[in-house]
Amino acid sequence: MTTPLPVPTISTEPVASVLRILSLKENGEDSFIARSLPQVRRVYGGQVLAQGLLAASATVPEGRLPHSLHAYFVRGGDPESPFTLDVTRVLDGRSFTNRSVSCFQDTREILTMSVSFQGHEAAPSYSPSAPQVPPADECRSAFEIFRLMDHPVGKFLGKTAAFDVRHIGQSLYTKADPQREPAQRLWMKPRARVPEEASQYVHRALLTYVVDQVMLEPALRTLGLSWMSPGLVAASLDHAMWFHHDVDINEWILFDQRCTQIVNGRVLVECSIFSQHGTLLAHATQEAMLRIPSEGHKSSHWGFGVDPQSGKPMSSMA
Repeated sequence: MTTPLPVPTISTEPVASVLRILSLKENGEDSFIARSLPQVRRVYGGQVLAQGLLAASATVPEGRLPHSLHAYFVRGGDPESPFTLDVTRVLDGRSFTNRSVSCFQDTREILTMSVSFQGHEAAPSYSPSAPQVPPADECRSAFEIFRLMDHPVGKFLGKTAAFDVRHIGQSLYTKADPQREPAQRLWMKPRARVPEEASQYVHRALLTYVVDQVMLEPALRTLGLSWMSPGLVAASLDHAMWFHHDVDINEWILFDQRCTQIVNGRVLVECSIFSQHGTLLAHATQEAMLRIPSEGHKSSHWGFGVDPQSGKPMSSMA
C-alpha cells in the first residue's frame, strides 16, 4: 500500500473542508481514493488537479518537489461519488522524476495528468518583477459583494468559498466589465490559516486548487460577460502549471492574468502568480470551452448562474 502524504486539519470552515478532501485514502500500490466537496452540478476541476498532484507526490523520492504539471479534463465528475487516482511511475532519473495520474470514477476517466519533480540545484536564476498594484487591504473583498447580493449564488459562495478574493478593479460576480480589457489582477488568501506543519507539497496543491477558480475571468472580460451572464456555458479543457519558488499559501498571493486567444468556442488564458513580496511563484495556462447560447442553441447543465427550475446556484467556486 502506498501511503498518502499527510494533510493537516483545522476546525475553521470552509478551509477545513478543503483540507479534508485533500487528504487521500490508500487504495493499494500507487492508488488512492478521493472524495469531493459538496457541489451542485459537477466536481470542481481545481480540486481534482490538487488531489492528483498530491497522489503523484506521494510516490516520489524525498526532497523532490513538483515543478510542472499538465492535465486534461476528460469528463465532468459527479461530486456525490468517490473516485480513484492511479499513479504510474514513468521515470526516476538522476535529476527529474516523472509521474502520470489517471482519475477514474465508475470506470470512466475524468482527468489525466503528468507531473514532473526536481530537487534543488545550484544554478543561475532570473525572475521578472511583480507589477505595481494596490495592496490587498485596499481592495474590496468578494465577501462584501456576496453579502449584498440578493441572489442564491451570493449566499452559496458566502458560505462555501474558502479563499478571500480581492479584484484590483471591478469583479465579475454581478455584472460585466464595460472596459472589456483582456487582462485582470487580483489578490487571494485562505479565510483561515493553514497549519505550519503543512508541507510544501500541500502549499503547492492548494495553489493549484484555487487558481482554477479565476482562470476564465480574463476571457469573460474580453467578451463583455460576467458570471451571471444568462446561459453562459463553460468547461475547462486542459490546465498546465509551472512552480518556480516555494509557496506560502497563508500570505496574500497576486494573480496577474491575461486572455491570449478566443477562437472556435475556445479561450486561452495565462496567469503569472506572485507572492505578496514580489517573488514570481508560478505560472498557469488553461484552455476552456466558452459558449453563449444563441437562437436555436440551448445552454447545457454545465452552465453558471441559477437553475431556473430549482432556483439553486449552478456553479461552485473555491
